[in-house]
Amino acid sequence: MFEDKILVCQDCGAEFVFTVGEQEFYQEKGFENEPKRCKDCRQNRRNNSNRGPREMFTAVCAECGANTEVPFKPVDGRPVFCLECFQKQKQASL
Repeated sequence: MFEDKILVCQDCGAEFVFTVGEQEFYQEKGFENEPKRCKDCRQNRRNNSNRGPREMFTAVCAECGANTEVPFKPVDGRPVFCLECFQKQKQASL
């Protein structure tokens, strides 16, 4: 269904590959536009943004019950994990 695509970064003009896996991820998330920046330019843009400090929200880890802070507003019915439990879950899925 998908094939790797060569795209051109709007910031630096370098070509980069929009992989099949990335395209599947974009479709799964409902993103309609292809990426416009290469990985390096996306990272630089994130690091140099003037957003200020990130707002943190308090939550209780669904795995161990510890109080934690997360950089997103928790949604009722969806589990939130502390960093340690999140990393354990991430390792288990690999």
